Amino acid sequence: MNFASDNWAGAAPAVMSALTRHNSGFAPAYGTDPLTDRISEKFNEIFEREVAVFFVATGSAANSLALAAYARPGGVIFSHSDAHIQVDECNCPEFMTGGGKLAGIAGADGKITPQGLGEAMAAYPDGVVHHGQVATVSISQATESGTIYTLEEIAAIKETARSRAVPLHMDGARFANALVTLGCTPADMTWKAGVDVLSFGATKNGCWCAEAVVFFDPEAAREFEYLRKRGGHLFSKSRFVAAQLDGYFEDDTWLAAAGHANEMAARLADGVRNQGGRTAWAVEANEVFPILKRRQFEALEAAGAKLYEWPAKGLSSNIAPAGDEVCLRMVTSFATTEEDVTAFLKVLSEAA
Repeated sequence: MNFASDNWAGAAPAVMSALTRHNSGFAPAYGTDPLTDRISEKFNEIFEREVAVFFVATGSAANSLALAAYARPGGVIFSHSDAHIQVDECNCPEFMTGGGKLAGIAGADGKITPQGLGEAMAAYPDGVVHHGQVATVSISQATESGTIYTLEEIAAIKETARSRAVPLHMDGARFANALVTLGCTPADMTWKAGVDVLSFGATKNGCWCAEAVVFFDPEAAREFEYLRKRGGHLFSKSRFVAAQLDGYFEDDTWLAAAGHANEMAARLADGVRNQGGRTAWAVEANEVFPILKRRQFEALEAAGAKLYEWPAKGLSSNIAPAGDEVCLRMVTSFATTEEDVTAFLKVLSEAA
């Protein structure tokens, strides 16, 4: 019953098979190999246009380097107050952008709104040197609350960003999970809705170590290779990142893995609700935030379940935990089994 994080799962069989398949022989280094070229072409196919793709090792590197590509002196980067770049990346975005300022925006369900974004950007008027310059807007898909921006919400945020002539970045650490839920194409959820640069996450969804920065205007990426090299993320054996992605995309493994994780999360949420519990936020991807009695949490931990307590911020009074309750975070993955879910719900029922 390991629901600690999708990062705790191993690599998907298709990914490991591809790594083995591409391990023999020799290939040019630093991303000049044929397999890297082929996977780059695959990204063009997936996104229905020519894109510029750069492999990196971690999601934090993808986010921070993507934001660095649009850095400005005195630049301000806008995102939700609970976004990963705000609270979980050890100031890496500020470091990589040469001192960019992160401006957090409050918003229900882990999302920013066009109105909230507009008000936050208004505090940094153009041409006032004392306040700095608006630089980038960043959204997380899925969010830190496990919710998903609709295509209309993304487009509306882009319109607000466009009013100040700044690009829109998407942190897609759980990109595939959101994509499966929306039932749209990768193009629909990105550039067609106004996204300029994407942190394409694959590690959480079955890869071993494979993230990418995707620019939807290749001209915007002309100097990115230097940012990546300076940041220490140019792989010498780049073909092994490409190999992971080869297995990831093969037979739509990435979509099947995300779909399974989402389904397991939905079953957990339904089970919690059927037993009289509730979730802090809507379950729209592969994260569940149940609010349970503390005795239930303790019983689950005693039975070997891996899950975390989670801060329940900004919840209405009818949702927020009472004195004897606790908000938890649970994350499912391609490796989560139906038996895991059944066992969890059995312990939950016995401790009710």
